[in-house]
Amino acid sequence: MRNLILFWKYIKYRFTAKTRYAVHSPFLFAFIEEVLRDKGNYYAYDKIEEIRHQLLRDHKEIDVVDLGAGSKKMKQSQRKISSIAKNSLMPRKQAQLMHRLVMRMKPENVIELGTSLGITTLYLSSAHTSIPVYTIEGSPAIHHYAMQLFHHHGGENIRAIEGNFDEQLTIVLKQIGHPGMVIIDGNHQYEPTMRYFNQVAEVQQNDTFIVFDDIHWSEEMEKAWNEIIQDERVSLSIDLFFQGIVFFRKESKKEHYVIQF
Repeated sequence: MRNLILFWKYIKYRFTAKTRYAVHSPFLFAFIEEVLRDKGNYYAYDKIEEIRHQLLRDHKEIDVVDLGAGSKKMKQSQRKISSIAKNSLMPRKQAQLMHRLVMRMKPENVIELGTSLGITTLYLSSAHTSIPVYTIEGSPAIHHYAMQLFHHHGGENIRAIEGNFDEQLTIVLKQIGHPGMVIIDGNHQYEPTMRYFNQVAEVQQNDTFIVFDDIHWSEEMEKAWNEIIQDERVSLSIDLFFQGIVFFRKESKKEHYVIQF
């Protein structure tokens, strides 16, 4: 039933989403052209997708601690790497968008809530190797597996952290001072999502932006997303259906767009 509801929401999105010609903001127009519509096949893409395929063929079982809403399909504690890769990793299209966001926006740092097996983390770290990527994972076994992946496939700018999102996000924000790019993809519930948003918004700077994954996955996520885009601290928000992005640019007037992607 959930998948059917999501399907009809996506159909509605496809019919109502705007193109770059319907936007008035020069910043957003350039963002759509240079980030969303960039079809370049960057050097890291093929390498990382081959790693994804290796994960999909890995049937080793590990003990998983699910600290949030977690996987959309799996609930058991013993999970195969292949099943985690199939059900929990960010899809290629969205993960490659994360790569381009780092490459084009050049944030001072990146915080990722929800490492999973590390595919999105590799996309983030390979986009600009001098930008530190702080990635937090709540499940010890998944964190350990991702650490092995980073060891074998580079990612010297990755700072992998195991622990509770609330606690570790507080520590990282205190350490770096101001967040650059933040990805919230690990606890698909209303209250935690709002907590993470407020933690970041309290210390944001003008060029901080946050990516929320699965904004239409559930009523709780839609409730959180709708409150976030109405927050007075957010100046520009973009709904890409599977993801939402919010900016805090003070030079932008408050606008919300549903954009084709």
